[in-house]
Amino acid sequence: MDIEAFFQNMPFADLLDIEITTVDNGHAEGHIEMREELSWNEEQIMAHGGVTFTLADTVGGAALVSLVDQPVPTIDMRIDYLEAGTGDLRAEADVVRHGGDVGVVNVEVYAEDGTQVADARGVYKTG
Repeated sequence: MDIEAFFQNMPFADLLDIEITTVDNGHAEGHIEMREELSWNEEQIMAHGGVTFTLADTVGGAALVSLVDQPVPTIDMRIDYLEAGTGDLRAEADVVRHGGDVGVVNVEVYAEDGTQVADARGVYKTG
């Protein structure tokens, strides 16, 4: 499976312009360039929580896809928002469990200045 092509051709990720930059052996990284229409605040560009969540979910899925070589639907995702996401966002994901039926991935999301803005854990269907 061509992982980069799969995520580049995902309509919702394409709409938000999420880019997967690294995918290898249970690890993935990606980013999103912030723009006014993704903000929840009129006066300062700050990522809407749904944007942060979608970035975490997409990058988390990519990390697991690197191990199972097939799409992995999300079963559940928990996210803790730690700070406001200002500027471009980047996410780093690592698989912590790769099972026959489900996989678990930890994801950290960072703002442009390096501040961690969210911590997430996703559960995905692998079989």
